[in-house]
Amino acid sequence: MKKILSILLVITMMISLAACGAQKTTKAGDSDLAYVKANGKIIIGYTDYAPMNYYDENGNFTGFDTELAIIVCEKLGLKPEFVEINWDTKEVELNAKSIDCIWNGLSLTPKNQENMTTTKPYMTNNITLVVKSDSPISKFEDMAGKSLAVQSGSAAEETLDADENKVFKASLKEVNGFDEYITAMLDMESGNSDAVLMDSVVANYMIKDLGKNYKVLEGTLLEDNYVVGFRKGDEALRDAVWNALKELKQEGRIAEISSKWFGFDITTID
Repeated sequence: MKKILSILLVITMMISLAACGAQKTTKAGDSDLAYVKANGKIIIGYTDYAPMNYYDENGNFTGFDTELAIIVCEKLGLKPEFVEINWDTKEVELNAKSIDCIWNGLSLTPKNQENMTTTKPYMTNNITLVVKSDSPISKFEDMAGKSLAVQSGSAAEETLDADENKVFKASLKEVNGFDEYITAMLDMESGNSDAVLMDSVVANYMIKDLGKNYKVLEGTLLEDNYVVGFRKGDEALRDAVWNALKELKQEGRIAEISSKWFGFDITTID
């Protein structure tokens, strides 16, 4: 009988130990900061969006947001793991813990603020004008009677078509649509269009990458602030990421990465 009881006790202990080993390293109520530290990594959701996160012509995964996320994870002692997601279901991916954050040119919109916890803006992306450096155009009002190039279906075209910008659009001589920004820029270079309407982040990246003698005007039809998004209500991981960004800014590492991609420090981290 004692032998049977001993065997049963051993089996019970083994089951108990197995159950303990199968338990998650975090419990309900723990913050996502504890959760990612237990996992040793942050799973970062992204879509293919140059120059933020994308694969280059050699098949290397790169981008401005990619490099920022990597050095932040390094600062936090965590491994970055990038997972491509469907942008339309990004909140579902977050809540299901398929990803831990969204770091991919995420706009600070009322909808995103309602559905996520976000950092402060780390950069601003204006819908603005790109002109040749010797162009007399210095503000939107100078485009009256001029030709404007846009990428068809882009955020810039949507902004141009918005009701609040109908006066500006009506002042134009014509709007020339193109499949890609590079074609729109070449049309401007040829003199057929006087300016290109596009988002400043992509514009600064392309100007540096192409080595063109263009300039980005300061005015804007729409100011778009980029943030990092986390699960709703999780301030701990958000704060850890933001504090890491501030430290990296003070160390000069963010300015170094930004200058590499855009030619200057484009970030707004204080």
